Amino acid sequence: MTSHQTLAATPVIVNPSHLHDPTPHGYSTAVIAPAAGRLAFISGQGAYDRNGALSPDFAAQVEQAYANLAAVIAALGARPDQVVKLTVYVVGHDMSKLGILTETVTRMFGNRLPAQTLVPVPRLAIDPMLFEVEAVVLLD
Repeated sequence: MTSHQTLAATPVIVNPSHLHDPTPHGYSTAVIAPAAGRLAFISGQGAYDRNGALSPDFAAQVEQAYANLAAVIAALGARPDQVVKLTVYVVGHDMSKLGILTETVTRMFGNRLPAQTLVPVPRLAIDPMLFEVEAVVLLD
């Protein structure tokens, strides 16, 4: 299945029909950003809430990190469908975490799934952190 958007400032999602469809796993194979667009690079968003609290639960951390990412995207004057690339870092990754990750990213991005890479890591910058997400956003 290949899908393309033709609007000038809209990222184009490419999922070649001769490859496995990645969308059930919450990402697209490739995303093309228009040459005229400006890109914003969002630093890794952890799961700290506005009071600095961090849940010990993986699912709660994923939800909060994506809420934080959504807030940064909005502060840039952008929308989730302008995200072209995500990189997620997961402490102690195993297959049980994929369902949580896929559900959360699909809820945020719908059918406009960005390209994405998951990196299993032994730890993040702060020991209680279990998840972090960074993004590249097309602004124009």
